Amino acid sequence: MQLDDILHINNCKADCSSLSTTPNPKTDLVNMNGPKHKFCTKLSSTYLRKWWITIVVAAALIIGGIVVACEFTVLIDAVVDRMVALRPGAKTFGWWAKPPVEPRISLYIYNVTNADDFLSNGSKAIVDEVGPYVYSETWEKVNIVENDNGTLSYNLRKIYSFREDLSVGPEDDVVIVPNIPMLSATSQSKHAARFLRLAMASIMDILKIKPFVQVSVGQLLWGYEDPLLKLAKDVVPKEQKLPYEEFGLLYGKNGTSSDRVTVNTGVDDIRRYGIIDNFNGRTHLPHWTTDACNTLAGTDGSIFPPHIDHDRILHVYDKDLCRLLPLVFEKEVMTSNEVPGYRFTPPEWVFADVDSHPDNMCFCPAGKPSCSPNGLFNVSLCQYDSPIMLSFPHFYLADESLRTQVEGISPPMKEKHQFFFDVQPKMGTTLRVRARIQINLAVSQVFDIKQVANFPDIIFPILWFEEGIDNLPDEVTDLMRFAEQVPPKIRVALIVGLCALGVILLLLSTFCLIRNSHRQSTLHLEGSNYLATAQVDMNKKQNKDNQPARY
Repeated sequence: MQLDDILHINNCKADCSSLSTTPNPKTDLVNMNGPKHKFCTKLSSTYLRKWWITIVVAAALIIGGIVVACEFTVLIDAVVDRMVALRPGAKTFGWWAKPPVEPRISLYIYNVTNADDFLSNGSKAIVDEVGPYVYSETWEKVNIVENDNGTLSYNLRKIYSFREDLSVGPEDDVVIVPNIPMLSATSQSKHAARFLRLAMASIMDILKIKPFVQVSVGQLLWGYEDPLLKLAKDVVPKEQKLPYEEFGLLYGKNGTSSDRVTVNTGVDDIRRYGIIDNFNGRTHLPHWTTDACNTLAGTDGSIFPPHIDHDRILHVYDKDLCRLLPLVFEKEVMTSNEVPGYRFTPPEWVFADVDSHPDNMCFCPAGKPSCSPNGLFNVSLCQYDSPIMLSFPHFYLADESLRTQVEGISPPMKEKHQFFFDVQPKMGTTLRVRARIQINLAVSQVFDIKQVANFPDIIFPILWFEEGIDNLPDEVTDLMRFAEQVPPKIRVALIVGLCALGVILLLLSTFCLIRNSHRQSTLHLEGSNYLATAQVDMNKKQNKDNQPARY
């Protein structure tokens, strides 16, 4: 046998040793390594055929886990954006158009108990807070029109129903409160000609109009016939007439509002979701001195643009507020049905005087003398020049002197008198609301009108109310819990699953590569030893053949 033939035979043995089914003690030492080695062989040869494909797949799985870690939240946010946008026919659109909640408004009236002594003796007014008088509300957006620019226009219908079972008494309860139409007229006449003030005093004397009126709770809220308004209907020029003939703090609000509101749907830009585009055709209010203070770029308070963080400032617009009300993050909260939310409240400077917060100067259209005291906001420009001042209940966040001008108002308590919105941050839906506002009358002393000659300059509290909701239906909160809790769990599961599987496959493929390399090295070494032994034997044989025969 020639050397080339021997080498060919040994190479064939080395290439085929791993496929042989005949037991071989030498190859068994290399191949019989238990289940792990068998799995590696199966993985690299039967399923993936080549070990480098396994490494590619493992790397792809690890990269997929990294992509999920970085981009999964973006994907979920896109899904949420599409889900909450106001698309006619969608479930969220139905919830927006007709909220499946029962808001309530609770009113507390400051009943004056010493009106005569206050007027005749100059005593400090004493008030007795009576309430609550509770009304349930039904909200519905009607006459909805979809516009071409990604907005919706509608009118708001509010229906109030008295809840005597939740109130301290019936609507027929009688209270004594300042005569707002009369005191508004006298305060406005302070800078008029003297003969006009004297004429007004004579008219009031004839009509027997007094600075305080005794009315029922229902009349104070929903309207009663006032002789001064009735007179104004006949003598005031048509362009200056008030749009109502009766006076009531909620007069004309029980029913469909004539105000036409246009809001952004969020379909084209989710950052504009729910933001007012225009109100009765106006994109800005006409009252204040800067565009920033006149802007209407807020929501109605039921929804906000989603993906809210702690640094976001929310804005709410209501016609009676006469401005946007900013809201800043206060703390994280949890609702009774375990939906996490963020509490937003008005900042302390929202009704601050200009000395404390110079940016509020824009709310003083007649200069600094027209600015409100600290803790009050003058809404007379959008209340037909009636000197109405808004504050928080019990003059919360206002100067103490305002509360002590009258007796009977307890010190404010944050838990009872704070204004707040609890908002679900991912979807921007309001979870719980306590919109608490106090209505006050700024009365000016006018000596020429005898009926109010003893009425001092004073901020007189009329009533305060809280309007809002306690919770949402289970159908809504279940969706919020799903959006808040399930996607993070899916994200973690995908990251762990993809990365773990990728690492396992990478380790297995590397192990298989190392084992295959070791086996090939062992077979090569055995082949080399075999060739060396064969060469020695041939040399011995040749030497033996070449030796002379001995006889």
